[in-house]
Amino acid sequence: MQFVIKAYDGEGMLDRRMAVRARHFEGMEKMKAHTLCAGGMLDDDGKMIGSVLVMEFENREELDEYLANEPYVVEHVWERIEVERMNVVVFNGEILRQRI
Repeated sequence: MQFVIKAYDGEGMLDRRMAVRARHFEGMEKMKAHTLCAGGMLDDDGKMIGSVLVMEFENREELDEYLANEPYVVEHVWERIEVERMNVVVFNGEILRQRI
């Protein structure tokens, strides 16, 4: 199952985000087998205001377990998280016909 996760930082969380960022990247290193793509959302001035991740897990429970331990969640950087299932059909420039 693939999921798109949009996680929005709380107001004024940029300094906290940056303080927690190294632990976030350590966690992402462990989760790279589940991560199809990920990056920071930017405001009009190019400052990070959240994150978007496209991830793959066997089920929603595995995703929830990841989120429960994600440093940006634990340290309250992300204020609001939206999760939707998705069906990835193009990956690394390849069309994944078995998913269409």
